[in-house]
Amino acid sequence: MSRVRTFACATLVLLAGGCAATSGFAPVDVTRYHLDVPHERGTVMVQPVAGPKGVTPEYQLYADAVGRALAATGYAAAPDSAASDYIAGVSFLRETRGVLRERSPVSIGIGGGSWGGGVGLGAGASIPIGRGRTRNLYVNELAVQLRRRSDNTVIWEGRAQMQAIQGDNTSQPTAAADRMAAALFKGFPGESGVSITVK
Repeated sequence: MSRVRTFACATLVLLAGGCAATSGFAPVDVTRYHLDVPHERGTVMVQPVAGPKGVTPEYQLYADAVGRALAATGYAAAPDSAASDYIAGVSFLRETRGVLRERSPVSIGIGGGSWGGGVGLGAGASIPIGRGRTRNLYVNELAVQLRRRSDNTVIWEGRAQMQAIQGDNTSQPTAAADRMAAALFKGFPGESGVSITVK
């Protein structure tokens, strides 16, 4: 195989991989730990691990997502936050971890061909012109600790992590919070000490 054809094949493979990596729904890595004892559902209060100073608009997105996920597993929001059966401590992290540079959408084609023995051979490649756009790579993390209020015992805790590329479906904080909370409480309480990937 000629060098030009080899280059063309490699380019197609890279482009195909790039499409798969930016499909819009990134997988979520989840790890959970809990006491191996059954416990009853009850009322729950969601609060930031950092205390009142941790209540920000972005925190509220994650707290609301966790509240919805807990409700789906049988916990009810406490009408009186000071008298809930359980306390769900929520912390989150969202930061930029790098930049993804995409290929330029404009390219020129270079083709070549030769005839030998009555057989036509041809190969071609395209070369990008100019600079492609750049997109931020985000890392999102959500951690939840569920404590029994009566004795302050941690009965369950979990952590979810997800990467997202700017412009994809899960790159916005609301979408990231909903996706991670749903993954974190999927099959609640889950297998303790085992990491899974939710796609």
